[in-house]
Amino acid sequence: MHSHHPDWSSHIPVLIKAMEITDGPVLELGLGISSTPLLHMLCSDQGRPLVSYDHEQQYADMFRKYRSDNHTIRLVNNWDDMDAKEHNWSVVLLDHKPDERRVVEIQRLAWADYLVVHDSEPHNNHIFGYDKIYALFKYRFDYTKARTHTTVLSNSKDLKEFYA
Repeated sequence: MHSHHPDWSSHIPVLIKAMEITDGPVLELGLGISSTPLLHMLCSDQGRPLVSYDHEQQYADMFRKYRSDNHTIRLVNNWDDMDAKEHNWSVVLLDHKPDERRVVEIQRLAWADYLVVHDSEPHNNHIFGYDKIYALFKYRFDYTKARTHTTVLSNSKDLKEFYA
């Protein structure tokens, strides 16, 4: 594991906003030292289901202690095995590996209320390929206050709260 850089937590303000304006189930793709504790506490406090997936055993082991009645942690060998329609997701965080899978899951979850997509800075598009999926969404907000960007996508919510 690498040491943590502050910009890697740039999705936190966006996640907090998404959690403030929703009340339904939350899906986390890619466990992380910034997102998992935050989403765990917010969902626990609000009585919301949180389902976290990862395909790396070390992350599943690291966050095993977060399992609770509200928080399910699942290890998948293949992202195609993830149950995308288990809930009507209010918030979905996409911050998983391998990098090229993010656009696949974005398309699979395009019906969710808010998709929070980490690492969306334009100079990394060659890694993630986000430009291939942006046109699939009616609404888009880009958080650019840190070197590492976060994008919110939705087809059902106008995202005006993120611009406030």
